[in-house]
Amino acid sequence: MTKNRNQDLLQQEAKVVAPASRIKYFDLVIKSGQGAELTDENGRTYLDLLASASATNTGHCHPHVVAGIQQQAQQLIEYTPAYFANRTTAELAARLAKLAPMSGPVQVAWGNSGSDANDAIIKFARAYTKRPYVVSFTGAYHGSTYGSMSVSSVSLNMSRKMGPLLPGVVRVPYPDVHDRLQGESESAFVQRLFKAFQQPFETYLPAEEVAVILIEPIQGDGGIVKAPQKYLELVANFAHQHGILFAVDEVNQGMGRTGKWWSIQHFGIEPDLMSIGKSLASGLPLSAVIGRQEIMAALDAPANVYTTAGNPVATAAANATLDVIETENLLERSQVLGVKAEQFFVQTQAKYDFVGDVRMYGLNGGIDIVDPKTKQPDTERTTKLITRIFELGAVMISLRGNILRFQPPLVITEEQLNQAFAIIDQAMFDLANDQIQLPQNAAEIGW
Repeated sequence: MTKNRNQDLLQQEAKVVAPASRIKYFDLVIKSGQGAELTDENGRTYLDLLASASATNTGHCHPHVVAGIQQQAQQLIEYTPAYFANRTTAELAARLAKLAPMSGPVQVAWGNSGSDANDAIIKFARAYTKRPYVVSFTGAYHGSTYGSMSVSSVSLNMSRKMGPLLPGVVRVPYPDVHDRLQGESESAFVQRLFKAFQQPFETYLPAEEVAVILIEPIQGDGGIVKAPQKYLELVANFAHQHGILFAVDEVNQGMGRTGKWWSIQHFGIEPDLMSIGKSLASGLPLSAVIGRQEIMAALDAPANVYTTAGNPVATAAANATLDVIETENLLERSQVLGVKAEQFFVQTQAKYDFVGDVRMYGLNGGIDIVDPKTKQPDTERTTKLITRIFELGAVMISLRGNILRFQPPLVITEEQLNQAFAIIDQAMFDLANDQIQLPQNAAEIGW
């Protein structure tokens, strides 16, 4: 009998790793990765359609990123930027400031993850405006530190048993396409949702006491859902009319994921603050908050310093990551391959009655799986699908129970993309013909 190294390691790990630290999907132990491929401990290779939760947009172990890490590690691994500067980190700050979708001078503050970057948005916004309240949106995922978790609302397990969370947070409904009424036009939908946005301000939340409105222009873990253009314009204008800062979370949807550097660039709206992370350093622990200079000057050290934030190795990886995105034209590649992916998933809509709405923004999509009769979300079918896709050799997960998350590395080849389409189509064919068994742990799978 062949030894199952995946299971052996998972059994060892289960004894010492807390269950709260991993969302359950498949029994996969990753040994290595290259480009858009992963290899497990048993030696089996998979196509990666998740890119480590959009944290490896430049693929796994890109040679230029690896070389940047190796060269820096030979010179200086760490000396905290909280006390002293280093060239690699200083150069990255200048590059990010230049890429920021904001006019006028901007500044950068480092973090270790998207979570603390969103915490920093709260800190800087409160300090600059001298106001206490923060407005965020339902369906949001901003991270797992107490501040970022307090403005998130994608899972009850992010608030269950841990309250009270950060005070002064008010959530309003995100303009999610799933909430459109039957026959409702986009204009009517926008007006209805903007009225819901305004309701707290008209009843119990004084606008002059609100520091910041924080939004994902395209929600990631909320289902790859894009806010309507007009809605975002109304919210941004409302913020500016009332002296409220307008902040965007680009942790999941930034770094070329949507075909532009930042998802907010699809809207032509300038934020006051933005958070970035995940693919910034090709998955190494690094994040940043970027904001208008006058806002970033509102706090003095050590209000937002971390010992390892902005360390030389992570920033070397980030500089190399920016190089790869620029030299390999990954923004354009995301757009072109995104159109190809959209065409494929629209074709599956015509073939399979359980494929609902298809949303694709660059190489970045959410595909709803529904009950063919009721058109309501179908978690069971979705779980069967991702399980079968995994069995066939690709890694794809679900969001909100019934949404396929399609976020492959932007360096995926067209041949690999076609292989992925063939796997997905085969899984859908098997589902349509009732040939997939629900896994025994189905109730535990997903968010």
